[in-house]
Amino acid sequence: MKVPVQMQCVLYYTNRGGNSMFWKKKKLTYELQQSLQLNTPLQDMSFTVFDTETTGFAIGANDRMIEIGAVQVEGFHVTDRVFQTFVNPSREIPSVISKLTTIQQSQVDTAPMPLPAIEEYFAFIEKNKSAGWVGHHVSFDEMVIKKELGRQKCTFEMPTSFDTMHLIRYLDPTGEQQDLGDYAKLFGTETFERHRALGDALTTAYVFTALLKKLDRQGVKTLADLLRIKNGGAHKFVPLS
Repeated sequence: MKVPVQMQCVLYYTNRGGNSMFWKKKKLTYELQQSLQLNTPLQDMSFTVFDTETTGFAIGANDRMIEIGAVQVEGFHVTDRVFQTFVNPSREIPSVISKLTTIQQSQVDTAPMPLPAIEEYFAFIEKNKSAGWVGHHVSFDEMVIKKELGRQKCTFEMPTSFDTMHLIRYLDPTGEQQDLGDYAKLFGTETFERHRALGDALTTAYVFTALLKKLDRQGVKTLADLLRIKNGGAHKFVPLS
């Protein structure tokens, strides 16, 4: 597993006179993923479970991130170490999104811009020595981070990530896809504030730990075992409830 993960950024500056402009590269280095042996027990690993909220789903076009939330999982337990920040999208939040998320324009207008907000999130990951990212349909949230960094002319290598939906499909490949809150009810875990980044990250974290316990009973004990599932290991047929 590769560490550290570096962001390579091109930032925009003006000179003192303000009459010319130039681009300057700034290398921002964050250790977003710990280097671990493949036989490391899952019970000894730390994961960052995260979620984002956006102005809509057209992240490659006009939609922007408005919130990041994360919580740290240690082994099979959700910790009290959390992260949350609003993000200034430099545009209006559609009323339908404000109603869904309860995030108001006034909360994001004074929030950090995307790059400093993401830097805060990366600093949280580094501080907690994460072995990887976790999310529910995590590819969307990864895309949000990458697109926002791309707009700031930043590139970085995405850390290893694990998707709770993929783990659910591994255990129950024929089951009907459900909402995150429905999975929380199915596993008997707590549901936190929905459609808010930290609330959904917490809900996902408890679903994730319930999945890890079920996987443990199926012989999934180590990082290598979890990576094998991520990379397309043979499905199980295990009752989720």
